[in-house]
Amino acid sequence: MKTWFLVFTCLISTQALAFQTLFIVRHAEKQDDSRDPPLSLQGKKRALDLALHLKDADVQAIFATEFQRTQNTAAPLADLLKIKTVVADKDLAKFASQLLADKSSSSALVVGHSNTVADLVKALGVPVKWQLADNEFDRLVIVTLSKPTAVVSILRY
Repeated sequence: MKTWFLVFTCLISTQALAFQTLFIVRHAEKQDDSRDPPLSLQGKKRALDLALHLKDADVQAIFATEFQRTQNTAAPLADLLKIKTVVADKDLAKFASQLLADKSSSSALVVGHSNTVADLVKALGVPVKWQLADNEFDRLVIVTLSKPTAVVSILRY
C-alpha cells in the first residue's frame, strides 16, 4: 500500500513544475549517544529499506546534515541512484528557501534529525502540529509543494 502511494505521489509530481515533492526523514538508528555516531546494525537496515522505498520515486537530489548518521542514512539511495549527497545548510530558514527556489528536479530526499524534521516542514510554510520523538526513526514525511497550499503525508517505513 505504501509503495503504491509513493508511486502515485511521484507520478503526480512529474506532471508539471508547479510543485516539487520532498521526502524528509530523520536519520536511522545510531550506534550510541556520542556526538557523531555511526549507524547501528538496525539503522543500516533501515537506510537500505529507505533506499528500496524511494528507488523509483524520481529522487534527483539528496541533502543531509554533516553528521555521519545522516550521511549514512542517505548513502544507500545515493549509491543506488549515483547521486552525490549535498550537505544541507544549518540555517533551516535559509535551507527551506533554497529548496523552495530550486525547481531543477521533481523530488528530493532530505535527511535530518528528530529536532529538525518538523522545523524544516514549518520553514517550508506548512503548519505543523507534531514533533518526532527521540525514539522515532521510521517516519517518512512527504511534502508536496503546490499552490496555494502544500500537502503533507507522514508514513512509516
